[in-house]
Amino acid sequence: MKYQIKGEPMPVVICQLEPNETVTCESGAMSWMTPNMEMETSGGGLGKMFGRMMSGENMFQNRYIARQGQGMIAFASSFPGAIKAFEITPSMPIICQKKAFLACSEGVDLSVHFQKKIGAGFFGGEGFVMQKISGSGIAFIEIDGSVVEYNLQPGQQLVIDTGYLAMMDASVNMEIRQVKGVKNALFGGEGLFNTVVTGPGRVLLQTMPITGLANLIANLIKPQS
Repeated sequence: MKYQIKGEPMPVVICQLEPNETVTCESGAMSWMTPNMEMETSGGGLGKMFGRMMSGENMFQNRYIARQGQGMIAFASSFPGAIKAFEITPSMPIICQKKAFLACSEGVDLSVHFQKKIGAGFFGGEGFVMQKISGSGIAFIEIDGSVVEYNLQPGQQLVIDTGYLAMMDASVNMEIRQVKGVKNALFGGEGLFNTVVTGPGRVLLQTMPITGLANLIANLIKPQS
């Protein structure tokens, strides 16, 4: 499968498929396609359906197949930001924030990923439940705002404010730490907890979490008393 990612801040990934090649996407993600693309909707079993629902996706996925020749299909971002493509291998799965998955080639599997520590789930902003993308192939994920990437060395750490972690390699460890100092926690404006990631592996940060944007808009339109 060949692909192009075009446009920002509302990007789209355009995939060129060989005859009988397939691509899978979240429900409702298709934007446009050639007439020979055939759609099949599938849940893939109760366990997978429940896992996708827990990770913020629809229980069902759409599988598109290029029939009678080459086909083209496009998947547009659902919010301002970026679309990133990742080469997934059995030894290199990735962990993403909820609702990050957009589409993938055949051989890639989307499942639920639970944080090992309860604190990471309740206070980390990324949530107790994240998405795990594994298997073999190409996966496309959505990221809020622009992307900043770090490649952490073994033991190297990065402290991240709540909600800014978009994706990390499965080799990266994530934990939640409370902000030190009562005045810092209560009046610093940065919240009570930070996310700390430890290498080795890639970490992708997003510059405008969609929750932060929603809160900003809500505050701007809030009626003045």
